[in-house]
Amino acid sequence: MTMQKDSLKILMVSSEAAPFAKVGGLGEAVSSLAAELSLQGHDVRMLLPRYYSIDTVKEQLRKHPSPLGIPMGTREEWTGVYEGLLPNSRVPVYFLDHEKSYGRDGVYGGRGELGYADNVARFALLCRGAFQLCRMIGWLPDIIHSHDWPAALCSVYLKSLESRTEFAQTAAVLTLHNASYQGVFSKDNMPAVGLAWEHFYSSGFEFYDQVNLLQAGIKNADTVTTVSPGYAREILTPEKGSGMDGLLRSRGERFTGILNGIDYSVWDPETDPFLPCHFCETDITGKEKLKSRLKQEIFLTVDQDKPLIGMVSRLAEQKGFGILLEYGRKGLASICRELDLQMVILGTGNVAYEQELARLAWKLPNLKVILQFNTQLAHLIEGGADFFLMPSVFEPCGLNQLYSLRYGAIPIVSRTGGLSDTVENYDETTGKGTGIIIDPVNSESIYDAVKRAVGLYKNNKKAITAMRLQGMKKRFSWTNSAKQYIASYTQAIKAVQKSPISK
Repeated sequence: MTMQKDSLKILMVSSEAAPFAKVGGLGEAVSSLAAELSLQGHDVRMLLPRYYSIDTVKEQLRKHPSPLGIPMGTREEWTGVYEGLLPNSRVPVYFLDHEKSYGRDGVYGGRGELGYADNVARFALLCRGAFQLCRMIGWLPDIIHSHDWPAALCSVYLKSLESRTEFAQTAAVLTLHNASYQGVFSKDNMPAVGLAWEHFYSSGFEFYDQVNLLQAGIKNADTVTTVSPGYAREILTPEKGSGMDGLLRSRGERFTGILNGIDYSVWDPETDPFLPCHFCETDITGKEKLKSRLKQEIFLTVDQDKPLIGMVSRLAEQKGFGILLEYGRKGLASICRELDLQMVILGTGNVAYEQELARLAWKLPNLKVILQFNTQLAHLIEGGADFFLMPSVFEPCGLNQLYSLRYGAIPIVSRTGGLSDTVENYDETTGKGTGIIIDPVNSESIYDAVKRAVGLYKNNKKAITAMRLQGMKKRFSWTNSAKQYIASYTQAIKAVQKSPISK
């Protein structure tokens, strides 16, 4: 691999990376960023657990001949190491193989579980293993870029155990993909971290007499980023900071929001292999055909006069399902009963939400609910839907609104986080805008926003066309985002060089 003169060596450490392991947007963002950084000439490598759902034969992974010993305080764990390539890139991906930790189907927990009881030990092994892996392959990174709480211990180990080793000049960058998930556990888990008890306080773990992995990671990272400027502003406030606002404010200029991008080689209605026909902003006739095809597949009446609203989402309170499904006059049931529309929801998540959605779909002929993960259907919904609903209570960045803009599925979104950064409320006076904003986020506002969308669809085709085409022309690529990450890496390296420990 030929690298440019000023290229950086970057190790991405994550619990998820598409297509190998993906629970939410984290997995897709990590892989897309790694691929783009590699395209820009940097030496990027990735490390993640080898969950047993990852088929080593199918993914063409090669097993290293020697096991990897990982010191974990008073004990040592031995793991295998597999290596492969991130698809359609030059990025090597390493997998820690440890049956006790990762020999199970789930990433964070089994279906219906809050999380595995040994998650501290599982992800501490991943983070400590990052340093041993680098030693094994003889490759010393300039940056260790960790993602969310499962990888947050990388910055702690770098500053505590590795500050006077060959990693003394390596900088730690931590990205918060969702600051509400923090890795908070009983302090009885502190021995599993592999650090002395004095680090409970000195390294920033203590959080109301519990262990908080994300908090410790933020405290020890050289720079901290999150996935949109809007979300960065929000989590600096007590109302939305989930207890991290004070610590994040203390990081000053070393905390920044960088908007996620999407891969337009994958999400392109002109070439999408998951779509039976294609369209573009200069010829959207294919979208009407996709709408009919989608309705046929999900057994909705094919009626082009009725707008089709799509949702592809994790069924969670954060995504607005607690509000949509609350009993009252303006919930999902009222939307489907009182407004002349059709609706399809694809996703899995909270079991109670799944059950309630299934009950509503049985009662409402214009509502279809598919409780599964289905990539092809997700693409077809984006391609065939007239509108895409995202009533998120909070949304660090959001990806589906970006897909929807490109696919002409007009977003109906909350005024929060990355949704505010990427969707402009339609102004009927000026004709400018790419979607419809829900503000504030409550059942009445969601109902009113959907009602407005239906009204425009029925009575103002010019507005629908304007929103659709303006959205389809928008681009949120990883190219610019990757350059902003490089700026954060450079800032982190300078911070390390100024540190008295590194001198």
